[in-house]
Amino acid sequence: MGKRALITGITGQDGAYLAKFLLDKGYEVYGTYRRLSTPNFWRLEYLGVYHKVYLIPADLTDMSSIIEALKISEPDEVYHLAAQSFVEASFETPVATGDVTGLSTTRILEAIRLVYPETKFYNAATSEIFGKTGILNGGRPLNENDPFMPMSPYATAKLYGFWITRIYREAYGIFAVNGILFNHESPLRGLEFVTRKISNEVAKIYLGLSKELRLGNLDAKRDWGYAPEYVEAMWLMLQQKEPDDYVIATGEAHSVREFVEKAFGLMGLDWQKYVKVDKRFFRPLDVPCLVGDYSKAKHKLGWEPRTKFDKLVEVMVNEDVSRWERWLKGERFPWDAPNYPSESNVLTRALRM
Repeated sequence: MGKRALITGITGQDGAYLAKFLLDKGYEVYGTYRRLSTPNFWRLEYLGVYHKVYLIPADLTDMSSIIEALKISEPDEVYHLAAQSFVEASFETPVATGDVTGLSTTRILEAIRLVYPETKFYNAATSEIFGKTGILNGGRPLNENDPFMPMSPYATAKLYGFWITRIYREAYGIFAVNGILFNHESPLRGLEFVTRKISNEVAKIYLGLSKELRLGNLDAKRDWGYAPEYVEAMWLMLQQKEPDDYVIATGEAHSVREFVEKAFGLMGLDWQKYVKVDKRFFRPLDVPCLVGDYSKAKHKLGWEPRTKFDKLVEVMVNEDVSRWERWLKGERFPWDAPNYPSESNVLTRALRM
């Protein structure tokens, strides 16, 4: 019998790709999702795995809800990906971000300690926890030994999650790891993130559906990788003999401006004719540059990135162009279609009685 995995945040970019990856590995996959008036399962449908996973409605601010999800799934591995993950929004809702993004990690770890202490736990940390270190070190690639100096409520909440994961590992012997993932993108990225905002708007401008793209700081530099490759690194971390923390990155930094130039250039467009800088999209605090050193992951996990910057931009732009072309022909997007959970793969207490 194959392993069982529980993914929090299975409806997000990483959750959907990880679900597909684990299914291909022969896992039985369970995932938690928030009850919403308009369910958000389009990514799982897009990857063709919606009817292959078991969905559990759960609230990460409610300990009993988390324990129930563990009892239903009885997981060998838990991948904690759910969060309020938009940096800009964390300035608008700092308390909620701290609760959902930070304290939820403690709730899950405590539930594992009480119910299934042998379960392996992956915590999704973030490069944003380095924060100001990215300024002080002059742009040098950051590794697991560099200091953390967060510059947003989101990064601060994630840093709490990072340290509580290490505490539970050292205090209780739980197999718990932190993946310090630098930015990773794909055609499944949400439109609130700058890379997908760019690729989607470039496609619309190219097809005559839009005339303008408004962005904030064009000079911010990030280390952008390809999300399907990063979920493999998550899995590899839980297959090791000993738990540890790893930076996952490409080792290259590129600016938002470079992403814009490349994206518009692929469609033969002059970006300067369409892009407007809008101060409303500037963050109260922003890290000028973040780039990662993945040498530890390469040495211990055998992992390294395969898709670099130019190919990533090409994949995202081409996919958005293809989507809008199909839309112009009358096809529906996956997120346009009815998205309600079916009785076959939504699990609740009643189904277990």
